[in-house]
Amino acid sequence: MLAGFLAAALIPGSAVPQSAPSGAQMVQPIPAQSASPLPDAGFQSYLAGLRPKARAMGVSEATMNTVFPGLTPNPRVIALDQSQPGGSFDSPIPNFEPYRLQHVDAARISRGRVAWQSNRPRLSQIEAQTGVPEAIMVAIYGHETNYGSYTGDFDLLRSLGTLAYEGRRRTLFEPEFLATLKMLDSGVPRSRLVGSWAGATGYPQFLPSVYLRVARDGDGDGKADIWTSEADALASIANYFVRAGWRKGQPWGVAVTLPASFDRAGVANRTNAARCPRVMERHSRWLTMAEWRRRGVVMKGRAWPGDTVLATLLEPDGPGKTAYLLTNNYRVILDYNCSNFYALSVGLLADAVAQ
Repeated sequence: MLAGFLAAALIPGSAVPQSAPSGAQMVQPIPAQSASPLPDAGFQSYLAGLRPKARAMGVSEATMNTVFPGLTPNPRVIALDQSQPGGSFDSPIPNFEPYRLQHVDAARISRGRVAWQSNRPRLSQIEAQTGVPEAIMVAIYGHETNYGSYTGDFDLLRSLGTLAYEGRRRTLFEPEFLATLKMLDSGVPRSRLVGSWAGATGYPQFLPSVYLRVARDGDGDGKADIWTSEADALASIANYFVRAGWRKGQPWGVAVTLPASFDRAGVANRTNAARCPRVMERHSRWLTMAEWRRRGVVMKGRAWPGDTVLATLLEPDGPGKTAYLLTNNYRVILDYNCSNFYALSVGLLADAVAQ
């Protein structure tokens, strides 16, 4: 989905991500006439005011002179942004199982295995270099754009410029607009700068600022082409995870069952997360795997990680249903998209692809 913080920023407090692929498919269609056109004169004045910030980032006058005069606001983008669900803290969180059945389905698993096998030499090399498992890279690719089948067709400069100008969340979208200018100025063709209405682009659906920070050349041609090169996209996903703190050799999590007498109050988390609080409040406090085992927790179908590995407990569908012990690497997936449903389904898809 929208890499890093954008998913949580677009849907404050939400624990349920929008369906992949992201971007234009995130909301129901809205007639273009539902939003009034924005005044071009005001838009051009706003762009002119951005020139000092763009210069400070090293964007050339030639790039600004090429882009700004022909750029117009897109009322469709405003309509899509304003239609986003509120994600109130009072709204109930639905069960995970229907989401899992939709996003970890036979077709996505099958296509993931094809993508895995076709990129196996490159994936093996990337895993050796980064410690990020091959199947995790493939699962992100599958969730974000269904293995490249849809990456969005909105002009990023027009969309992000519109969202920044509209002003409701300027602090979010203005830096992304400026980062898109930087991408163009650094040699990314304008034809590549398309994606979701909210600015996510390429196979991994990176925001422009994320692209500038983590995009990597995976095929050795000297470019970081996340739009047409699977090798580059997969290497860039792995680099994102490394920078977010992925721990080599540690699983993302494991499915478990709990004893009938399990004391949930005894493992309750009493800290308040600064980021994505509604997501984090569903997790228990951290305990070692040895401590979980002493409490009667039983692993489903796989070996226990090391006794000293720390994990939190999550019961996405409540007591009596499948529960999960989740490691630090699960938190890394949450960094990509802060949603328990997203992170769980990425981990489960990765496990299924690798079987």
